[in-house]
Amino acid sequence: MRDAKGDVLYVGKASRLRNRLRQYFAGSSNLPPKIQSLVANVVDFDFIVTESEQEALLLESNLIKHHRPVYNARLKDDKSYPFIKIDTTEDFPQVYITRRVARDGAKYFGPFASAGSVRRTLALLKKLFPYRSCTIVITGKEPRPCLDYYIKRCAGPCIGAVNTEQYGEIIDQVVMFLEGKTDSIVKSLSRRMSQAAETLEFERAAALRDQIQSIEKVHEGQKVLNLSGENMDVVAMASGENEARVEVFFVRQGKLIGRDNFTMTGTQDDDPGTVIAAFVEQFYDVNPYIPPKVLLQHTIDDETLVREWLEKKRVGKVELLVPQRGEKKRLVEMVAENAREGLDQMKVRKAQDNTIADQAMAEIQEALGLPALPSRIECYDISNIQGTNTVGSMVVFEEGKPKTAHYRRFKIKTVQGVDDYSSMREMLTRRFKRLSTQSPAESGETLLSAPSSVEKLREAPVLDEQRRTTHVEAEDAEPVPPRQDAAWELAPDLVIIDGGKGHLGAALQVFLELGITNIPLSSLAKENEEIFLPYTPEPIILPRDSQGLFLVQRIRDEAHRFAITFHRERRSKTNLRSVIDDIPGIGPRRRRMLLRKFGSVRGIKDAAIDDIAAVPGMTRKLAEKVKEAL
Repeated sequence: MRDAKGDVLYVGKASRLRNRLRQYFAGSSNLPPKIQSLVANVVDFDFIVTESEQEALLLESNLIKHHRPVYNARLKDDKSYPFIKIDTTEDFPQVYITRRVARDGAKYFGPFASAGSVRRTLALLKKLFPYRSCTIVITGKEPRPCLDYYIKRCAGPCIGAVNTEQYGEIIDQVVMFLEGKTDSIVKSLSRRMSQAAETLEFERAAALRDQIQSIEKVHEGQKVLNLSGENMDVVAMASGENEARVEVFFVRQGKLIGRDNFTMTGTQDDDPGTVIAAFVEQFYDVNPYIPPKVLLQHTIDDETLVREWLEKKRVGKVELLVPQRGEKKRLVEMVAENAREGLDQMKVRKAQDNTIADQAMAEIQEALGLPALPSRIECYDISNIQGTNTVGSMVVFEEGKPKTAHYRRFKIKTVQGVDDYSSMREMLTRRFKRLSTQSPAESGETLLSAPSSVEKLREAPVLDEQRRTTHVEAEDAEPVPPRQDAAWELAPDLVIIDGGKGHLGAALQVFLELGITNIPLSSLAKENEEIFLPYTPEPIILPRDSQGLFLVQRIRDEAHRFAITFHRERRSKTNLRSVIDDIPGIGPRRRRMLLRKFGSVRGIKDAAIDDIAAVPGMTRKLAEKVKEAL
């Protein structure tokens, strides 16, 4: 369902479309407020005929992720949840974070709600199991190991301290631990400890003993449930005004080994069963592991369809249960209580953040003499190294919070060498020339058009693909009127330049040339945190404990981080291109596969032609070209 601009408001599925639409358009008096608002804004709708209900379920999930309709219940910021990946097809596998799940034979564990959750898990794994954390090509002939080897955090495959089979046992233990099979790990390690003691390898036996004790200590912290060694996920939720918090507890081998929480947005007026159903569809769509049993707090719509879809993904039986009594009922209630407690904490933090943000904006308004509260603040920074790969960044804060959708990056095109002032002038000119009159076509920005081709929509990109897609075309697609980029449309209440008086002067020159007189301009010098204003000789210094100072510092630091990140990306691409990308036939995909296999350009250079040719996408002829070029 679309609004007057062509934006997607809602995506739904139905076995009988006529009956589904009658629920919305037969009469609005008995509809919930959310649906009344939806119907009032719908101008047009598309429909797609699929070959099965399961195909409709998958297509609905893809389209919700792709378009993020405001009236659908959806996982918040679920563009790419992090996973732990272990590629067991390698000789010496690594354990690392990834945000892409592929059918490449590797093992994936997750998804986790945040990168912080993954890092805490990896930190624990690194303490328990001495797998390698480096990315070098393992030859077993390195002259000396890294520090991890000496502090017993790595088994030392780089120097040949362990062979492929011995290292594989370590990785198997990591996999079993992530699957909750700690009893099997302890038994295996105990057997090896006894063998080491019998052969008088007391130092090795002592190391195994310490590892067993560490694992058992972690094992004691896992809540043991009376579930007869079952594997299951337990899902429950708590609803707020327009969002819901969903808790997932992971039970493996009858033990509660972990938990995570997620936020669902667009849930106002939705019943709990609808929210749970939306979560199950979106969560398990990206989760490579489907447990044989999922305990739910509420019965979901289309339960049979969802269960059949999960069974197809798992290639095995899946039960969706809403327990009514006993241990499983108490477990669901415990998860629901955690969700309610978490939602209450979210509300308290949000209220506190809003209060602090209001105070900070009021302090900035008073100190700088602004005509209005600076609800929208834009900050600009320049980054380069000795004048190379110069870039600029624009970050936006609204109501004291980052508005990441409006962040923009600039490649500086007209300035050579180290000249921050000219670079700042170019960036600000390009930004503020577009403020009110420029169309997307004129600005060079490509917007996502609304696809109406059935085949294109069936192949709707997943969320990781969405960020790289700028235009979707279809042979039978109707032209969509161009829309102005919201980041350029809105005038800021305050502009902050990262720098001193010189940077402020460069910015002021742009404003004068463009005739901009109604946007307050300032700069923030880092050394003494001085704020400079045009035509004001003395700087403004906010109190060191001022919330206003904390906010402008945070905005300035965010602009600096954003610029530095973009600069590093450009610099690394430039440096890498001079070595590999100039080889005919080697594009981004092959380069990525080569680096993934050999770890570095040096690793590729030292590799045999047959090994290079064995990399997916490579041929012997290309391998010979690579060896010749390097």
